[in-house]
Amino acid sequence: MNRQNYNPIEEVLEKIKEKGGWVNTHSHLDRAYSLTSDTFALSNSYLKEKWHLVDDMKRNSSVDDIYFRMEKAINFMLEQGCQAIGSFIDADEVIEDRSIQAAQRLKDNYGKDIEMRFANQVLKGVIDPKAREWFDMSSDFVDIIGGLPAKDFGREEEHLDILLSTAKAKNKLVHVHVDQFNTDEEKETEQLALKTIEHGMQGKVSAVHSISVAAHPRKYRYELYDLIKKADMHIVSCPTAWIDHNRTERLAPSHNSVTPVDEMIPRGINVAFGTDNINDIYKPFSDGHLLTELRVMLESCHFYDVEQLSNIATVNGLKALGIKK
Repeated sequence: MNRQNYNPIEEVLEKIKEKGGWVNTHSHLDRAYSLTSDTFALSNSYLKEKWHLVDDMKRNSSVDDIYFRMEKAINFMLEQGCQAIGSFIDADEVIEDRSIQAAQRLKDNYGKDIEMRFANQVLKGVIDPKAREWFDMSSDFVDIIGGLPAKDFGREEEHLDILLSTAKAKNKLVHVHVDQFNTDEEKETEQLALKTIEHGMQGKVSAVHSISVAAHPRKYRYELYDLIKKADMHIVSCPTAWIDHNRTERLAPSHNSVTPVDEMIPRGINVAFGTDNINDIYKPFSDGHLLTELRVMLESCHFYDVEQLSNIATVNGLKALGIKK
């Protein structure tokens, strides 16, 4: 009888190493380590409030401040053996182009050590004239066109049309924050998939988060998975960023607030993962440990496929970031 202990996480880690190392597909490096004792109390605010509450931090951040935060995060990723990272960076009338300048400096200094792909974070939307001006300017710099349709509430389709038409014209990928409120009222992943097909952007679009998918009935979920496959859309899960979602009295299928990776992978959907925010008012206790993200994902989804877990942590992210086909 073989009594040798088997620890599957060790096998996952070995496979991740064999595949070149971790890939952090979604982060916000320009805000990493921006939390202070004075702003900690803001962490209890509602997500939509935080979209505005970060303005003071952004307004008071110099290029050097932002670069210092980004460099600290990159060094920690390198310590973990991270081969690639995708990061949204703010670009609007508050922070102007300071995150872009810091991101360029980061590329110049660390581009040989780790693959980096940047997307523009549009916390002011893309429809307001001033917001559109910064969106257009930043779209020339970034590798990936970023989106947040909920910011242009009531005009989400117009928001997506602007993202996708811009990306198509500039031959760039698209990463969009969708379905972040864990409710069956949200159908942003579906909306994004339909728009992806409409614009002929199959294979070039990633839905980031998609936690509300699990709040829908099984029939809807599996119809949605077929649509995602038709759109050849990637999904990016950030487990610890959403496991803290507040409970509500709203009736829904029994689920947690993590992207339903266990259902998506068997349906042939490319799922990657990332840390999202690190030590800021969005996620004050997040420390950027990629193994923690993977552990939360596999436990919350009861997904124990060693090979697929190593793919989520590596090659799937490379595909979503456009580094590997």
